[in-house]
Amino acid sequence: MPDNQEQEHISMPHDTGYKYLLSSKKAFIQLVRSFIKTGWAEQIDEADLVRIDKSFILQDFKNKEADLVYRARLKEQDVIFYILMELQSTVDFLIPYRLLLYMTEVWRDIFKNVSYKEAERKSFRLPVIVPIVLYNGQAQWTVPLHFKETLNSPELFLDQVVDFQYILINVNSYQEEELLQLSNLLGAVFLVDQAKSIAEIIERLKKLSGVIKKMEPEEFRLFISWTENILTRGISSVKKEEITGIMKKSHPEEVETMISNVERVIKKSLKDAEKQGEKQGIEKGMRRGIERGIERGIIKVAEQMLAAGEDIEKIMRYTGLSREEIEEIKEIKNKG
Repeated sequence: MPDNQEQEHISMPHDTGYKYLLSSKKAFIQLVRSFIKTGWAEQIDEADLVRIDKSFILQDFKNKEADLVYRARLKEQDVIFYILMELQSTVDFLIPYRLLLYMTEVWRDIFKNVSYKEAERKSFRLPVIVPIVLYNGQAQWTVPLHFKETLNSPELFLDQVVDFQYILINVNSYQEEELLQLSNLLGAVFLVDQAKSIAEIIERLKKLSGVIKKMEPEEFRLFISWTENILTRGISSVKKEEITGIMKKSHPEEVETMISNVERVIKKSLKDAEKQGEKQGIEKGMRRGIERGIERGIIKVAEQMLAAGEDIEKIMRYTGLSREEIEEIKEIKNKG
């Protein structure tokens, strides 16, 4: 994982980019402390933060598994709890139900590793699980934050219904100024993720150059890998390799040069694509013109043969036209 070994560059879809990024303890802690304004977020002991490298799979949901599960401990307190994070790029109204099932699976796993005698004790307590949803889609998130709001008429049953509230971190809800003021890896990632075009990504990278320069080596590597994945989607393999080479060889202090070189390659790639599109359009137009010319020539021959009194069978053999087409030409000619 990113914390234990030198990360190799990997190509990943955008929707799994966050999972890769937040597999780094440093990045995960930064996310929690930057975007969750609660006391426990500041009190997490980074040294005792452990990613649970285990699949919690829901068979009811086509074997979907939880994205990220961390076990954490609060500083100066012997309190262990879990953080469950789901990563979403689309609005999903089953999220509250899935979160409940994931939490149940985590608790079930804990019970498996505890003796029955210990679990029976009056003092035995299950750890708290904090559910978080990180959403980076464009549509408004309209899924209820409270689980009980997904139930039928929960108000009739007061406190007798199961309930919890998950934390929503909505990437697109933050203003540019807020993210720039954070001056850290996750603020930079969110700002780039909000961009709606390659040109806007480049402009935002330029604004972030000061932040990027101050990143630690691990943060810089994570940011470059994440950003490169976005920039190279839909670009030719040759240009993709060129961009990858530029970014992988760069260092934080060279960020302006890196951005300039990447921008140059992308502009060249877009220009080449535009030229290729124009060329294909011209070739298509020429082919269509030739086809129309041939078609007009054949029609002219058919008209001349009809005027000369040739029979339809003979015209069909000479022109390749069907009987119906020749009859139509004949009718148009007579009307004219």
